[in-house]
Amino acid sequence: MHKKNIFDYDTKELGAELENAGFQKFRAKQIFHWLYVRYIDDFYAMDNLPLALKEYLSANYTTANTTIHTKESSNDGTVKYLFKTKDNLTYEAVFLKMKEDRFTLCLSSQIGCKVGCSFCLTAKNGFSRNLTAGEMVYQVFAIKKDQNLSNNKAINIVYMGMGEPLDNLNNLTKCIAILSDLDGLSISVRRQTVSTSGIAPKIKKLGTLNLGIQLAISLHAVSNELRNELMPINKAYNIQAIIDEIAHFPIDKRKRVMFEYLVIDGLNDGLESAKKLVALLNKIKAKVNLIYFNPHEGSIYRRPSKEKVEAFREFLLKKGLLCTIRESKGLDISAACGQLRERNLNPS
Repeated sequence: MHKKNIFDYDTKELGAELENAGFQKFRAKQIFHWLYVRYIDDFYAMDNLPLALKEYLSANYTTANTTIHTKESSNDGTVKYLFKTKDNLTYEAVFLKMKEDRFTLCLSSQIGCKVGCSFCLTAKNGFSRNLTAGEMVYQVFAIKKDQNLSNNKAINIVYMGMGEPLDNLNNLTKCIAILSDLDGLSISVRRQTVSTSGIAPKIKKLGTLNLGIQLAISLHAVSNELRNELMPINKAYNIQAIIDEIAHFPIDKRKRVMFEYLVIDGLNDGLESAKKLVALLNKIKAKVNLIYFNPHEGSIYRRPSKEKVEAFREFLLKKGLLCTIRESKGLDISAACGQLRERNLNPS
């Protein structure tokens, strides 16, 4: 018998199924407490559930559709996780220790990716399938449990791992809802950021849902010519098409749209690019996050110098454009997106 993944459910959905099976629907909240507050994933260890319910859950649901296959730990506290699915596919997530005892989880939304960015290792092995909502949620459950994080420890979620989140919009929105469920992980939507390569129609669709999440755009270039080279999707949805949709996207008045800018030596790290970026974002409430290119074997691109990246940031700040430099994490492990998966798929 095929068992359903318990991580695919929010409390309302699980409560309805329990009620249809003859149990009180409030039991769903108890199950969520065990899973997401206590990190207990053995139904028989959920002490306040009646035996008949434990037997029903064990017969019909599973907590083991996905497992941690391997992980790598960095000296800076970063941990890269490789998850394995029931159909023997793998995907990654990253646990990041930030400043002042804050934590960020970088989640995958797909196994592989269709977008095919030239700088990204994920695209090398093609696209396998979308992750289910439960497989996305499991990343958070498993990492919080493995890191022994208390249930009330505030964490930030970024859908910025393997895959294009907006290509898996239905499962993405369900994952956001499950993570923000007050009876479970209770991660506010304001702490969840969706990063997209810029699929303009789906940015528009996401905006109509008005979920309250934060939005990040993987921009990486200020000319369509360079962006076509780095991100072939730009040929379908160019820079201006993305900017047009951003102008109408519902953002909390206290927040800004994040523009991620991967800085690559000799390609987009000069002040001429910085000037064009200021002009491009002139009418948008924006924040730019500069990211050092993280080299990986076989890449044709190089990491830029610290001096150039800092000069880029200073120019933007002087022009009134909020800008930060993302601190490089996990350089001593397989930190580049897709790198740990690639090493396991194609060991040398």
